[in-house]
Amino acid sequence: MFGLGWGEIAALIVLALLVFGPDKLPQAAAQAGRTLRNLRRMANNARDDLRAGLGPEFQNFDPADLNPRTFVRKHLLDDLEDTWNDKPQELEPATAPYSPEPVVDELGYGEVPPYDSEAT
Repeated sequence: MFGLGWGEIAALIVLALLVFGPDKLPQAAAQAGRTLRNLRRMANNARDDLRAGLGPEFQNFDPADLNPRTFVRKHLLDDLEDTWNDKPQELEPATAPYSPEPVVDELGYGEVPPYDSEAT
């Protein structure tokens, strides 16, 4: 829950008891619950208003897609993961024979290799 362990949760409960006292703590928790419920309702209404204002073309719009990490994951990595999970296609036989000998231009003794000033 929010990356908190049992020790942190217990410390927060003790801190809440010290700040609010045992008699005010239930009222503070109820008020926090109402506030959280109102914020959630406001966020859902804003999302629905945004979808209605954008029109039928954006019925599948999710505001979480505006997060760059989610956008990249959804539009780039999902396609890659789909292709990673596909069965490999059988390769067609090559028409030209494979030549394992690479072409190497060797420098003679004392020769200076070519220098490209734009590459460095």
